[in-house]
Amino acid sequence: MNYDRHIPNAITCGNLFCGCLAIVFAFQGNLVWTAYLVGIAAVLDFFDGFAARLLGVSGEMGKQLDSLADMVTFGVVPGVVIYQLFAMWILKQHVSNFDLMEAIQGKSPTLPSWYYLLPSIGFLVTIFSCIRLAKFNLDDRQKDSFIGLPTPANTLLICSLPLILDVSAIHLPTTLSGNPLGAIVSSMAGAVNDSPYSNVIINPWFLGGLSILLSYLLVAEIPLFALKFKNFGWTDNKLRYSFLLLALALLIIFQYIGIPISILLYVVLSMINNLLNKHKNEVQG
Repeated sequence: MNYDRHIPNAITCGNLFCGCLAIVFAFQGNLVWTAYLVGIAAVLDFFDGFAARLLGVSGEMGKQLDSLADMVTFGVVPGVVIYQLFAMWILKQHVSNFDLMEAIQGKSPTLPSWYYLLPSIGFLVTIFSCIRLAKFNLDDRQKDSFIGLPTPANTLLICSLPLILDVSAIHLPTTLSGNPLGAIVSSMAGAVNDSPYSNVIINPWFLGGLSILLSYLLVAEIPLFALKFKNFGWTDNKLRYSFLLLALALLIIFQYIGIPISILLYVVLSMINNLLNKHKNEVQG
């Protein structure tokens, strides 16, 4: 019996497993471990397709399994991460309105009820990730490249935010409940890391705008190159190698901030490549 065909699917299931754990950590408020698991899942997502092509076992089963796993890891997880970042902003509002005497009396700060609806904006990314994955499965133009931002790149960008903040071990289970006092106390004890970037990232305008922008990019008619290696030659992969080397340099220089910069670089290089190819075709035509 040929077991080679099961290897890519096993790798895909590893991606799914990491996604499930990432969701658990995200709802526990440990967004840093969520980001680590997404990083592992992204590596597995790259190698399942690579293994399928290498072993010559690509098939419809693997395609559908990959898409379903991606929906969990790169669809649900980014929505939950943005939800929790919004929840952190609400937590900060509670802290800013904290009054010790009122807390002793059993009272808690009152915020407008619409504040608690804001975190749901994050699930726009989940919805558009689902649309993007469905389009990918039906679009013959995306066999060797992408049209719209790939869901793994989108998720890596979103999950880089808690890494930039370094908000490990933040627990938010009471943030959106009827008794936020426990969250306030934990915040005052230092659970929320007030990093230099917190006022930018933990901001409803930034989070809302980012959710809308990324939702658009997921389904936008923008051709983007894929990191799919059919061989390891420089001629056929010079754009891919150039991007990977530049991304590595950005990560070394800027550390976690290098992740969103690398995603931006990916989009910019793709657009430059599109213009060069268009010019080349016009000249040849």
